[in-house]
Formats: sequence, C-alpha cells, structure tokens
Amino acid sequence: MSNKFVGTGVALVTPFNSDLTIDHEALTNIVNYNIDNGTDYLVICGTTGESVTLNKQEKKDVVETISKANNGRLPLVLGIGGNNTMAVLEEIKTTDLSNIDAILSVSPYYSKPTQEGIYQHFKAIAETSPIDIILYNVPGRTSKNVDVDTTLRLANDFDNVIAVKEAGNNMAQYLELIKDKPEDFLIISGDDDLALGVTLAGGSGVISVIGQAFPKEFSSMIRFGLKGESSEAYKLHYKLMDVVNYIFEENNPAGIKAVFEALNLCNDSVRLPLVPASNGLKSKIKDFVNAF
Repeated sequence: MSNKFVGTGVALVTPFNSDLTIDHEALTNIVNYNIDNGTDYLVICGTTGESVTLNKQEKKDVVETISKANNGRLPLVLGIGGNNTMAVLEEIKTTDLSNIDAILSVSPYYSKPTQEGIYQHFKAIAETSPIDIILYNVPGRTSKNVDVDTTLRLANDFDNVIAVKEAGNNMAQYLELIKDKPEDFLIISGDDDLALGVTLAGGSGVISVIGQAFPKEFSSMIRFGLKGESSEAYKLHYKLMDVVNYIFEENNPAGIKAVFEALNLCNDSVRLPLVPASNGLKSKIKDFVNAF
C-alpha cells in the first residue's frame, strides 16, 4: 500500500497572482509539468505551499485544482497538522479526503510538548484519520525534535502511520530510523541536500522542494539511489547542488518561487510575513537556470 510513496514526492508551491490571490492556472501548469517529468506523488498544502497563510476556502480550492489537474494520475498527500490537536482532528473529519491518499501531519509547533505529548497528539490523529498518515518532523520549524523512539513507537502501534518525512537535517537520526524501523515503514527525506544519501542508506526517497522545478533530474537521481547506482545518482546530485543551496538561502518558498519565475511557470509573489527573494539571490538563481 505504502509503495506509492517510494520515490520523489514534491511539496507543491501555491502560486499567487500579483494581487496575492491564488493563480490556479499556474498551479495547473506546475502539476502537469511534474507529472510529465517523472515526479511520483504530489504533496498539497505543506510548508512550501504557504498553508499557514491560506484560509479554509483557499485550501479547498487548491486541493480541487490539483485534483482536477492530476485526474487520478499520481497519488496525492494533503498537509493537515498543527499544534491544536482538537482543531487538527476537526479538520480531518470535515475535509473531503476522497481524492487523497495520505495525510502529512507536522508535529506540534510552538507549544513544545514532551515526547509523550507528541505521541498522544499523533495517536489521536491515527485513531481519527480514515486514510494513511505520514508523520512530519521538522525541528527547525517546530522547535522540538520528534525522537527516534517516538517515531518508531507510533510506527509500531498504528497500521495507518506508514511513514515519516524526516527534516531535521540530521544524518545520524536518519540512520537510526532506517536501522530500527518496521519493515514496511518508510523513511522519507525532507532535506533536499541529504535526500540522495538517505535513499542510498535505505530510505524511501524524498518529499522535495527543488524537485518540482527540476522534476526530471531530481526524480532520476532518486531512482538511481533506490537502485543503489550511486555514481549515476551523484552526477545529478552535483548538477543540482548549487540551486538546492540557493533556494533555502533566504526563506522557503521565496527561493523556489524565484526558480519558477526564472522558468516562466509562475511569478515570485509570496504572502507576508514572507517576502520575495532579494535581487542578489534572484540573479544567482536566474544564472543557474539559464546555464542548466
């Protein structure tokens, strides 16, 4: 069942028009561009999709646009998470999940719960969700790491907790998870710079930011990694290395939107409190895209 999330998933941006309304045409084009170029699954309304600045109706509209463009071709993952457990459960219950294959749920941010609190939060989600769950650990944003023991406890206790998107940029933690995980549990990299190393070590691929801009190269790199063909994979890794660094230099998704602007797929508008990439960064990104 969870094999559909082996390979390259992409954390889709939400493109905006210059007046900051959602650009549904650009979103449709980005979905098709990814499907045509080898992406394995699509992740909707994650951090990269600026989900925290979308209202309920906008989220619904984004899901609808992506579902319609996708037309059943790739598995879809929807971000539903937060630090108010009751509100997360309510959102799961009231969201139409008929086109969605799994929920990506971030560990609670700001509140800084204990590991037991994190476990209980996800236990409540696992018992409520009618579909599979991918845990999301991103301590740089939540200010709290989900320890290996907590992730493995959830993996062992709930059949519908099928994977973790690990984004702590901590190779030692990845390796511990890969070493001790249940056989069918997926360790998915949430760090573009470490994605190949994690995959070669026995991970299941990536949920990528840069992958949506260079889907052909990035998904090929991960496919080589899954087959253990490291020299072919690293050729692509080195080709993409500079741009991976660029897109996270200021903030995500301002960086990836600057790449999309250089590719003429959408403009670089983001919603406050984020601001677009600086001119210096944009010019580095433009030079990379032109030379690629």
